[in-house]
Amino acid sequence: MPGALPFRPRRHLVPPAAPDATTFDYVCHATDIRNRLTGWAPDGRMVTPTRTGTEPEPSRASAPTGRRPGLSDEDLAPEVAARHLRVDVDAWEGIYVVGDVHGCRRELEALLSALAPAEEDLVLFVGDLIRKGPDSPGVVELVRDAPNALSIRGNNEEKLLQGRVDLPALDPVADYVESLPVVISFGDAVLVHGGVDTRMPLSDQGIERLLNTRSIPPENGYDGPFWFDEYEGPERVFFGHTVLDAPVVTDHAVGLDTGCVYGGALTAYDYRADEVVSVPAYETYKSRPDRKVLDLPGVQVRPTRIGAE
Repeated sequence: MPGALPFRPRRHLVPPAAPDATTFDYVCHATDIRNRLTGWAPDGRMVTPTRTGTEPEPSRASAPTGRRPGLSDEDLAPEVAARHLRVDVDAWEGIYVVGDVHGCRRELEALLSALAPAEEDLVLFVGDLIRKGPDSPGVVELVRDAPNALSIRGNNEEKLLQGRVDLPALDPVADYVESLPVVISFGDAVLVHGGVDTRMPLSDQGIERLLNTRSIPPENGYDGPFWFDEYEGPERVFFGHTVLDAPVVTDHAVGLDTGCVYGGALTAYDYRADEVVSVPAYETYKSRPDRKVLDLPGVQVRPTRIGAE
């Protein structure tokens, strides 16, 4: 099916079956994925896990010492809790977290080919699927139509929803963009687009703060100090938004925006294997000052080669 993830049943790439549109609900595009989630639906109903007996065997991995077992709505500000999606980590064999795509569909397809996720694997996105790159509608459609892909909202999706930018090409997928949660949590991990403010409890942080936090204090921008240098948990936070020369992977924070749209790379983190996979951009779609690409000690990743088209 055009636009779907390159599923494989282990070791073999096969095209996925077309999802049944009558089973779509929220961003959970098929009954199988709905049965693995806890969260909210647009009509206010909670989506809760129902074990069917067909799920893969749960992972034997346990949360590192010092982390609580999982985020709950009570840990979040009310406006964020209303857009929090909880994923059953044991219902998925593999979990991959992808950095900011920004409309770079060719690079996303190359990264997914390198990851080769199976139907029993979950692919998560840290937001900013859209803007700046050449094919925002194509990226959104690819993620939306895949039965094992979920994304949170980034600051660029928020700008679109607030009418601060006008992208008529995204009108056909506007309902999907509006449905995106602000936070996805699984196991002891949390996805937010920007970051968390280390000066206050998570329960005091609203949507705008989670989407845009970079430095502490926020007005410092790319001058730092950066929230992920000070953050000590308890959750492990996966984030994008801050453009990095190389992915940052620490015990409590994983930064994955490696500037694909700016000629860098598109990066994913393999949660089970604790590995980073990266593919280089085909080209530079948008320029960016060097001072706004952080050159920090990070994971040095040799990008997977992608052939020229």
